[in-house]
Amino acid sequence: MMGIDDVKRREVLLANLDEGGFIVLYSGTAPDRSADGQYPFTVSRNFYYLTGLDREGFVYVAHKLNGETHEVVFIERPDPDKEKWTGFRMREEEARERSGIDKVMYREDFEPYLNRLLLRGEFHEVYLDLEARRLDGPFSLAQQFAATLRDRHSYLTIKNAYPIISALRRIKSDDEVEQLRKAIAITGTGLERLWLYARPGLTEYQLEAHFDFALKMAGVQETAFPTIVASGANATVLHYVENNRVTQEGELVLLDLGAQFGNYCADISRTFPISGRFTARQKELYEIVLKTQAAVIAAVRPGFPMKELNEIAKKTLTEELLRIGLIKEESELGRYYYHNVSHFLGLDTHDVGVYDGELEPGMVITAEPGLYVAEEGIGIRIEDDVLVTADGAEVLSRAIPKQVEEIEAVMATRERL
Repeated sequence: MMGIDDVKRREVLLANLDEGGFIVLYSGTAPDRSADGQYPFTVSRNFYYLTGLDREGFVYVAHKLNGETHEVVFIERPDPDKEKWTGFRMREEEARERSGIDKVMYREDFEPYLNRLLLRGEFHEVYLDLEARRLDGPFSLAQQFAATLRDRHSYLTIKNAYPIISALRRIKSDDEVEQLRKAIAITGTGLERLWLYARPGLTEYQLEAHFDFALKMAGVQETAFPTIVASGANATVLHYVENNRVTQEGELVLLDLGAQFGNYCADISRTFPISGRFTARQKELYEIVLKTQAAVIAAVRPGFPMKELNEIAKKTLTEELLRIGLIKEESELGRYYYHNVSHFLGLDTHDVGVYDGELEPGMVITAEPGLYVAEEGIGIRIEDDVLVTADGAEVLSRAIPKQVEEIEAVMATRERL
């Protein structure tokens, strides 16, 4: 069914276009891997956000002229012979229903259509999604198209639509929040299965397999990001992804994982004792991280500067580490805590947003303080997903156990398996 949110988003987007401007957005293509193999296709999140379509090789075009706007989406032409190899392709009617865009054409008609627009001589601006995270990265389809336009239509002014779309994506609709709730709930199901089957002597990737199994049984085929299962000293490496070590009796295991549901991402971190119970030292450090997270979440409300959340985390961690004697002065905190406490969450795990701004209702962020004591082989991170509400915050992942007693109680049920 057509997403009403998609239509409204496009209305806002088109309102930002100047008279005599048009916009071109690509869904993307899967990059080549090796020989005739390709990496799995991942749709451009901005394209999906505006159209509700997640197929490869699609293009969205809209233009504004004489106070009127016109939209068209170009899709791959179905080929029954090719479909014997590649599977069923989306038809015009389905594209129309899912996007709410009445005019649907085939991909080979894109360049002739655009040429006809440009030959009119009435368009002077083109908007493209020119997101670029790296100067040395590969050129996107939009960047390649921008170069072509500069060469052949040098009179056109090229503008970046990325900031406009990013601003829209910062505030989540009710439907988006519901998608995130589902992704988080499925993540919780997978996490609890992992706990139930956790035993010293299993490899990290065997623990990961239990999480993956639960997700697939729940109808989820993709994780939001590569799962982190970090045991012992591996947990002091923030983005450890090898997941190939054998877990040992008495260790903590740090999990950073999330399901992807309807292209929306959950992002949850939990730390648990592989043997079932925290040692006194593990519990002491764990409770410090838990206290820090509670302080951060308590500060989440509209109007609060997002950057200040990390200052709250650092202040609480510093006070607690001074109290237990792990550090002797404030400047030493950086040895044990060296990342930010929050990021935006949505269609991307590290979603778009301005980090030096204030929190607003409808934003979804993470709260993820940690402690990483390399000399003791202990790494702890606790992460929840938080919705900024009109008067405070709602922890969307509150049902996932994180108190010491809750985790130990779940682990204790292993004896029944």
